[in-house]
Amino acid sequence: MRRNKLTLIIGLVVVAFSLFRYYSNTQVNEVTHDKQHIALTVDEEIAIGLQSAPQMAEEFGGLHPDMKAQAFVKEVGNKVVSKSSAASTPYKYNFYLLADPNTVNAFALPGGQIFITAALFSRLENEDQLAGVLGHEIGHVVARHSAERMAVEQRNQGLVSGVMIGAGGDMNTAQIAQVVASSISMSYGRGQELQSDDLGVRFMYEAGYDPHALISVMDILEKASGGAKVPEFQSTHPSPENRREKIKEAIKKYTGKD
Repeated sequence: MRRNKLTLIIGLVVVAFSLFRYYSNTQVNEVTHDKQHIALTVDEEIAIGLQSAPQMAEEFGGLHPDMKAQAFVKEVGNKVVSKSSAASTPYKYNFYLLADPNTVNAFALPGGQIFITAALFSRLENEDQLAGVLGHEIGHVVARHSAERMAVEQRNQGLVSGVMIGAGGDMNTAQIAQVVASSISMSYGRGQELQSDDLGVRFMYEAGYDPHALISVMDILEKASGGAKVPEFQSTHPSPENRREKIKEAIKKYTGKD
């Protein structure tokens, strides 16, 4: 009985420490004005991104050999940054076209390293759509989503560990805790995607691009996925229908027009 009480107390201490560490690291984002729980500094984000960029590029077949296409991606990305409020951020933005012809994807590393695969690039129909894709990824950087996710995952790991200790290593309890933590992470991820869509619209519009092009990007992504529909609560991404509606709302918010 004494041992059970001790493990419960230790588990509670681990949980309390994880929550304290998470909520005590608070910063206000200069662009979104959101209060965020982040432990990393901007310089640390930039360093992580630069360090990780070569390995991430290699996983997608390396950089695309078409120098003209590479220059076009960089030109559009730099225009979206320089002519929008993203220019006020301290990040070192770099844009890369990856050689992968099969994986339809674009992603951003912490600190401004942004990638788009040839598989997605080849499906885009115009410069505005490319600006939409890159604007969305710039949104992830500006909103510091990677740093937020790191903090959330660290918090969740601490909570799961505390529950496991407090439950005396009971696997059923541990599995329930892990499922709850995963559900929280997926919900968090969906919120970040919607915020990046919103910021993508904002940056596109500020840079002189047509933000409606981001809606047609959703059509391209849905078609590339084969139209497979995963229930939103089981996915880290919002449903295409949800994203289209939120993009339309963002267009009206920033342009004053439908």
